[in-house]
Amino acid sequence: MDKMRALVDTLNRYAYEYYVLDAPTVSDAEYDRLYDELKEMEADEGVRLPDSPTRRVGGEPVKGFARHEHIARLYSLDKAVTEDELSAFFTRVGKAGAATYAVEYKFDGLTICLTYRDGYFVRATTRGNGAVGEDVTAQALTIKSFPLSIGYKGTLEVRGETVIRLSVLEEYNKTAAEPLKNARNAAAGAVRNLDPAVTAARKPEIFFYDINYMSEGGVSSQEEAFAFLCREGFKTFAPPRLCRTPEEVFDAVAEIDVDRKKIDVLTDGAVIKVNEYAVREAMGYTDKFPRWAIAFKFEAEEAVTTVKKVTWQVGRTGKLTPLAHVAPVELGGATVRRATLNNLGDIRRKDIRKGSKVLIRRSNEVIPEILRAIEHTGDSVEIERPEVCPYCGQPLTEEGANLFCTNRQCRPRVVAALANFASKNAMDIEGFSEMTAAQLYDESGVRRFSDLYRLDGKTLSALEGFGEKKTENLLSSLEKSKRVPLDRFLFALGIAGVGRVASKDLARTFGSVEALEKADGSSLVAMENIGDKTAADIVGYFADEENRREIERLLAAGVQPFVKKAENVGVFSGQNVVLTGTLARYKRSEAQKLIEAAGGICQSAVTQKTTLVVAGESAGSKLDKAQALGIRVIGEEEFEALLGGTPKNS
Repeated sequence: MDKMRALVDTLNRYAYEYYVLDAPTVSDAEYDRLYDELKEMEADEGVRLPDSPTRRVGGEPVKGFARHEHIARLYSLDKAVTEDELSAFFTRVGKAGAATYAVEYKFDGLTICLTYRDGYFVRATTRGNGAVGEDVTAQALTIKSFPLSIGYKGTLEVRGETVIRLSVLEEYNKTAAEPLKNARNAAAGAVRNLDPAVTAARKPEIFFYDINYMSEGGVSSQEEAFAFLCREGFKTFAPPRLCRTPEEVFDAVAEIDVDRKKIDVLTDGAVIKVNEYAVREAMGYTDKFPRWAIAFKFEAEEAVTTVKKVTWQVGRTGKLTPLAHVAPVELGGATVRRATLNNLGDIRRKDIRKGSKVLIRRSNEVIPEILRAIEHTGDSVEIERPEVCPYCGQPLTEEGANLFCTNRQCRPRVVAALANFASKNAMDIEGFSEMTAAQLYDESGVRRFSDLYRLDGKTLSALEGFGEKKTENLLSSLEKSKRVPLDRFLFALGIAGVGRVASKDLARTFGSVEALEKADGSSLVAMENIGDKTAADIVGYFADEENRREIERLLAAGVQPFVKKAENVGVFSGQNVVLTGTLARYKRSEAQKLIEAAGGICQSAVTQKTTLVVAGESAGSKLDKAQALGIRVIGEEEFEALLGGTPKNS
């Protein structure tokens, strides 16, 4: 057995040098000789050690994938595709505490989770829905980029991305009966194939980047987690870029966007994580995503074309957005003739001129964006700043990099605002489109939201296309829309910076339009998802006399915003509860469900609105903040007692 142990350790070291370090120290022939010797020894002794490399030989095809519940949930990542969305992420992080950031490649493959117990590999599973995945142990065992035994002796889950190198895929396709279209699907198909031999033939690898669960000990940062993975023999890619400021993160993301074009692995973005686990604990999770991480998605479709002219569009806030008309170019399977620019400042910063060649990128299958100027010609002409609104001729104001039309009654501004007001996530006026808004503006003098509730059958039936049925349906939908949840009403008003998430937070925090109208900037900034700029926009909106009068007109017309009452009533009714630390008898998700079922609201962070904190083992900054604010704190036994159970240790 000692000789077998030594042989297994030697072969595993050689495999680590070859597959993980990419620095082999013996020839393939020598490795094969020792491998054959081990196989003979195992056959003679009738014994195979748990970390023997012979376990990696693909077995018979499996009949189906067994379901497996992960020890800790594997969350997906929220996504950002613009710098503004990434900046909003930094605002949320800043409210949780001082933090640094780890920036990593986002590989485009298949997520896989490996489980170890007592130092040995036990199982491999796909992410699945985050809570339950598919057992792909037989397939994973054919992949040699992870260890079968490690030094850590507790229970461990590590997370990685299964990929197939682009060069490997190219070689595979040369002889494949059915060539594979792309590396991402090839990797997913290799792991989620019932025949492990297919997995082995495609030669996938796994790059590990995260610790999902540790039963003993632990790490306190992403930097430490990466060092742990390397130390235990897991294959990793480049170490995370550590950044102290948002500006450094933007630089790191830009570097990855350039460098990824030079590597042999398919990538589709960069992942930005809060480095410190203490700050992660303070931020918590949504139902789908960790609040402390985000994926910045890159777009691969780029092309060079020529700017023919620039026109200006006016949105519902009065903001002017430049639209570039370009020479037709094929991009992502479509012929592109227009591309967006963010604002006047964007034009100046990128030095965009009429007649110049520019690089454009298609973003999520919508109108492409101009990235930068490539070349100016003798015919290039600077794009002049408009002095008046191109639609109504009224003066413009310049705020930072943006231009705004000052005319509240400007046609495109009103039409866009009416369409937003009537949209499904706002007042949900069925049968009302932007075309309807334009028709009502042109033919019925509709200028304000409240004008919609003065429409009658006679007015509508006089409009082209409005027969008896369509008229009745719109009037019925208008009447039905009057009773509206407060969060949707706030979204419908079109306050700058207030999207669906912020409107829900505002409705839950203030409970009425009147209370929100009296809110000051400090109380707004104290909320988790409201930054300084949005807080100033909200205060400014309600400070405007015309806005207040319009709300009064809507209420007088019968609009009744209401706050949804909690569906469940129980011991936590009226309580805003924060969970912190580790609970011995409940998973975090289970505890949240129990609180909500008993009428409570679960918060991710301690605020002045928090009324109760449930603290488990190793509670961190959330507990400290709760104690500083004088918020009631209970332990797990009292929590269980409130739920009506009997504490196991009582």
